[in-house]
Amino acid sequence: MINQPTVKQIDGWTVRIREPEGAGPHPVMVLIHGWTGDETSMWIFANRLPKDQLLIAPRGLYGAPLGGYSWNTSHEGSWTPVEKFQPAVEALVDLLAPRNFPEGKFDNFRLAGFSQGAALAYTLAIYHPRRVISMAGLSGFLPVGAEELAASRPLQEKSVFVAHGTEDDLVPVERARHSVAVLESAGAQVTYCEDEVGHKLSANCFRGLEGFFQKY
Repeated sequence: MINQPTVKQIDGWTVRIREPEGAGPHPVMVLIHGWTGDETSMWIFANRLPKDQLLIAPRGLYGAPLGGYSWNTSHEGSWTPVEKFQPAVEALVDLLAPRNFPEGKFDNFRLAGFSQGAALAYTLAIYHPRRVISMAGLSGFLPVGAEELAASRPLQEKSVFVAHGTEDDLVPVERARHSVAVLESAGAQVTYCEDEVGHKLSANCFRGLEGFFQKY
């Protein structure tokens, strides 16, 4: 059984949480929304994720000009340099600690990010690979400059699920295919799901996401 999700204010963050039943510490899954999203946006995926995990969905740190929230302050286009994500990465790593979530196990955790949230998840895993067990990048992209960071193979033997739509008019599918190549060059074992949909997951990729996190 699982509890109903709650929203908490922690160290200046707004965070939506779903705790499993029973005593912790529980495995942790961090859900990272996309540009203009908030702490509720990723909940569409919650029922497809393992029930024994503590789900943590933080709200982005910066207001987006079209409403909602963002993970960086750059509004000059979608393909943000990787260093622009570093402040949010370090703030998020600081948030994800037992002092803030006593019921969670934080020596390492899983990540699932959508669109800009996938870019943040990739960046966090590259900079802090020991903190991440596995991750999913959904309709997302690697930030500009991540290729250089991949050269040291920081994601050696990490499992990554990437899903993208061939009809995505916000993040072209070529960005996802490029991301897969770079993630593999960084050492990751990538499972890639591509379908004829727009900026969302297909039913097939939803099933793939569910199976991936059951395994990894």
